[in-house]
Amino acid sequence: MEKRQLEIAFAAPVLLRPPIRRPRRMTRARCWFERMRQVVDGAWDWSSGPPAKPEQIRLGLAPNPGKT
Repeated sequence: MEKRQLEIAFAAPVLLRPPIRRPRRMTRARCWFERMRQVVDGAWDWSSGPPAKPEQIRLGLAPNPGKT
């Protein structure tokens, strides 16, 4: 096995540019959030139902066969 480093050369330099932020995306997001705020503001207030009645449940436990 050879222990030399492999070098790769590119024909043209690779330029890394920062991503372009499109204003349209921000506008769409702003419109969507504004619409969601309108939906929340226009929602009805619901009252909760009456509390549930207490229910007693009997557990049918089998006797332990190891103990007498």
